[in-house]
Amino acid sequence: MVLLQAKKLDSLMMNNDTQIIDLFCSDVSFGHSNGWIQNSEDFKKDFSSKKAVYKEIKQTEVSEIKKFKNTFSIRRKIKVSGLYKNQDFDMNLSLLEIWIKKKSQWKLWSRQSVEIKP
Repeated sequence: MVLLQAKKLDSLMMNNDTQIIDLFCSDVSFGHSNGWIQNSEDFKKDFSSKKAVYKEIKQTEVSEIKKFKNTFSIRRKIKVSGLYKNQDFDMNLSLLEIWIKKKSQWKLWSRQSVEIKP
């Protein structure tokens, strides 16, 4: 079930769909591969301004899924391409995502990405 949420997250991000906010805990935190950290308000502002626009987000591997009570951690790899401040980018990322079950819904609580260099 939580893997379906991760795929939905990728799809909504790629389509720049504001429904993505529904997948987040109110105190969500994003650690980006460039060291940039976003909270929920930062994400909403940057997402609506289209600071980053994704052409492709493709999951290439799921290497670990762990469950503890109402929490899942997922380690997965994705290939992403798009525009960041009108600059093309194309990279492979390793992600660690923490998902928490809130009122029968899986919500993203934290996500850290690291660029995989060729």
